[in-house]
Amino acid sequence: MQDYSPSASVENAIALQKFGVGQPVLRKEDDTLVRGQGRYTDDFDLPGQAYAWIVRSSHAHGIIKGIDTSAAKAMPGVLGVLTGADLASAGYGPYTCGLPLKNRDGTPLLQTNRTALMSDKVRYVGDPVAFVVAETLAQARDAGEAVVLDIEPLPAVTSAEEAAKPGAPLLYDHIPNNVALDYHYGDTAKVEAAFASAVHVTKLDITNTRVAVVAMEPRAALASYDRKSERYTIQVPTQGVAGNRTNLAKNLLKVPNDKVHLLTANVGGSFGMKNINYPEYMCILHAAKALGRPVKWTDERSTSFLSDSHGRAQQIHAELALDAEGKFLAVKISGYGNLGAYITGVAPSPLSLNVGKNIASVYRTPLLSVDIKTVLTNTTLMGAYRGAGRPEANYFMERLIDRAADEMGINRLTLRKRNFIKPAQMPFAASSGVTYDSGDFQGVFNKALEISDHAGFAKRKKESRKRGKLRGIAVGSYLEVTAPPGVELGKIVFEDDGSVKLITGTLDYGQGHATPFAQVMADQLGVPFEAVKLVQGDSDIVHTGSGTGGSRSITASGMAIVEASKLVIEKGKKAAAHLMEAAEDDIEFAQGRFTIAGTDRSIDIMELARRMREGKMPEGVPSSLDVDHITKEVPSTFPNGCHVAEVEIDPDTGVVQIVRYTGVNDFGTIVNPMLVAGQLHGGVAQGIGQALMECVSYDESGQPITGSFMDYALPRAEDIPMMAVGDHPVPAKSNPLGTKGCGEAGCAGSLSTIVNAVLDALAEFGIKHIDMPLTPERIWRTIQDAKAKVA
Repeated sequence: MQDYSPSASVENAIALQKFGVGQPVLRKEDDTLVRGQGRYTDDFDLPGQAYAWIVRSSHAHGIIKGIDTSAAKAMPGVLGVLTGADLASAGYGPYTCGLPLKNRDGTPLLQTNRTALMSDKVRYVGDPVAFVVAETLAQARDAGEAVVLDIEPLPAVTSAEEAAKPGAPLLYDHIPNNVALDYHYGDTAKVEAAFASAVHVTKLDITNTRVAVVAMEPRAALASYDRKSERYTIQVPTQGVAGNRTNLAKNLLKVPNDKVHLLTANVGGSFGMKNINYPEYMCILHAAKALGRPVKWTDERSTSFLSDSHGRAQQIHAELALDAEGKFLAVKISGYGNLGAYITGVAPSPLSLNVGKNIASVYRTPLLSVDIKTVLTNTTLMGAYRGAGRPEANYFMERLIDRAADEMGINRLTLRKRNFIKPAQMPFAASSGVTYDSGDFQGVFNKALEISDHAGFAKRKKESRKRGKLRGIAVGSYLEVTAPPGVELGKIVFEDDGSVKLITGTLDYGQGHATPFAQVMADQLGVPFEAVKLVQGDSDIVHTGSGTGGSRSITASGMAIVEASKLVIEKGKKAAAHLMEAAEDDIEFAQGRFTIAGTDRSIDIMELARRMREGKMPEGVPSSLDVDHITKEVPSTFPNGCHVAEVEIDPDTGVVQIVRYTGVNDFGTIVNPMLVAGQLHGGVAQGIGQALMECVSYDESGQPITGSFMDYALPRAEDIPMMAVGDHPVPAKSNPLGTKGCGEAGCAGSLSTIVNAVLDALAEFGIKHIDMPLTPERIWRTIQDAKAKVA
């Protein structure tokens, strides 16, 4: 029963050194994924499945006069052709936004109440109007092309600013001027008084470009229906099965939660886009029930540019008020956010609320106001995209600071130093309404300057000039307010085969959760790292959870694991006391072993779990170590950092090359530094994409111009520089591990530093501002225009 071997504790200690918190452990899933053995949604098939094809509008705006499906229904292999009228008779609920956002007058935001298939109007190119189910995908596609749509075109509007003007084409009769949410935050009178007292006011008009998500894995879904149990099952990529199941059941299908079984396997990227239920899912669920057989749908890259939610898309006017010494007095943000044609998920929040939460950043900014109208347009719907308002808010602030420094003749670094929040001021009540619990922003800043060799820039600039290149540098700080509070599941099950199942409600769609979560469990319970098996993708097992998003996973699931582990230890002490015939108060736990205090008598946690399963425990003694725990609300955290970018520009072509990049970050306690660095690299890459090349475009009629990778540029490996990464951790005080989110930080740090570095390189031409994307053509033309003015 007892293990008296002194080597047992030593072995546990060695294992914790290798696999515990803070170690760069390789990802558990890498061997499977790099061998091509991962299973994504399109890899799943069911016996007898049929295939669906979605018929979409080719008009950006129009009245549906008729849908002729007769020819399509008569084609070989066709099992059904359905329209909005067919789905309406089933009594499904509309797609809405569940956030309690309010207009400046206190009224709730206006909902668009989208249906899965449109039957009255189409509102963007790609709007679903019908779907075909057939024996094969080719038959479904052919029949889809035979559906005849009679649509009376209407004028379209794609710009949020233009759509909000009187007389613009209206998308909905009940939404005046297409403004679904007129968002306001701040004390207007106090902000205006601060601006009136300012010695200097910097103003900037900034375009935050619309970007496509373009995850590696297109969306797909496989639905079935069991008539006996009256239960739907859907295999679909998500960012969390519990929340998406609830939304699908309660709000859309209008059935109890237990009548929907949602499964998510490997997910090839999402960045916020796959965290909502799309019309295609309702279509195939309906068809599966109606036909009595499984139905599968898989998107294609060309249609994903139309059907997947987009990100960013704002037109912003930003102002910063400063006193004579450059101290910030207040910041004002106003403008427009482009919602696209429909509101679902959290779409208005990144365009409005999250800007207000994040704009103050790491600076002592006493006052702020945000006035943003989120506007409906004849474009693809908007959604969360990596950072979801956080990178853009930091971008606005850092652009204002560099511009203010130039206008006031103050060194850019000095201006930032004068306004940093000091560690002694923590906890700091920010003007955004949140309270920062921790941070050493000046320390992070100093470390970034050191690692980047900022002092040696002048020499490197001279070397670049000898080669005919312009060189620029920028230093930018950021702070993110991570996802709002939500509960999380921490369920631990000790299995008969010696594995330990960890069940939690976040979901890995590329982050590598299995490894850091197992590290936390190994650290807390001393269970073998290899024994921990992560389960996240089955709504029958994962009954609770807020999903992955807003850089919340390690904090939320980590907190759930820590709390659940304490409950395991409590149960273990009772059982160990019984098995070792000791008093419960005499049992101690450390490094995976329950020990009688003051003796060498102990039992390993895995052996204890086995003994509890195999032996009958007396009344009052737990029969297993298993726990099913739900946390209270997990607080937001405040990851922050300072990034430094150096660029070279060829003035003859406008081509930008990022030649040096440094990122120093405060992510609190770092569970796995290798994974954290990887998350940072990915975020920086997406920031580079938006800063230099990515931009979704439409023509005046609402037709998308960027409908494929022939027209929509993404960064390639050669565009991504080697990155020097440093850490300056100040553990969070709001969660037991002290972690802060890291998944979106790369975007927040890179947008401003890259754009500001380019403008620094172009400063000799008197160029003060260029909007993203900083393409070679845009830079070249700006240089030529600047030269022409001088001439």
